[in-house]
Amino acid sequence: MSLFKSLTSLVLFLSLMNCSSQDGVTGNIFERDPLEYGEISQTSIDYFNQSIGDTVLFTVNQSTLRDDAIDILNMQADWLKDNQTLPITIEGHADEQGTREYNLALGARRATAVRNYLVSQGVGEELLSIVTYGKERPLEVCSEEKCWAENRRAVTVVSGGLGN
Repeated sequence: MSLFKSLTSLVLFLSLMNCSSQDGVTGNIFERDPLEYGEISQTSIDYFNQSIGDTVLFTVNQSTLRDDAIDILNMQADWLKDNQTLPITIEGHADEQGTREYNLALGARRATAVRNYLVSQGVGEELLSIVTYGKERPLEVCSEEKCWAENRRAVTVVSGGLGN
């Protein structure tokens, strides 16, 4: 029985030694290719959209930036300053309440508020443009507050230049 335990221990030891030389288990994480492991490069637009966040939300009938929006916009500004050659469109949106005209104007005010804040943080003004969709492009469609809250937003759309 002792021989069996010794052989089992030896096989287990050799297996672990083999794993330790490969990336991902106990190997050197600094030598890994991020794309091989499905990680997103910090300079990619996917990183901006998923890790930083491309969307800020607003309160009903408001275009004033909330504290949570400012936190996101500060991270956006830092990333955008490091990637100054990319064109950026800020989309303004509103919920389905109110007239089409009112919501187009509200969406424009929201997009402008985001644009102005990013410029104040050092993002190049010449790279920024705005567009308003009002209530025409909802994320959620229902006549409840939970849906309306998701639709009261501005989205920073970064295009071109860097790989995803």
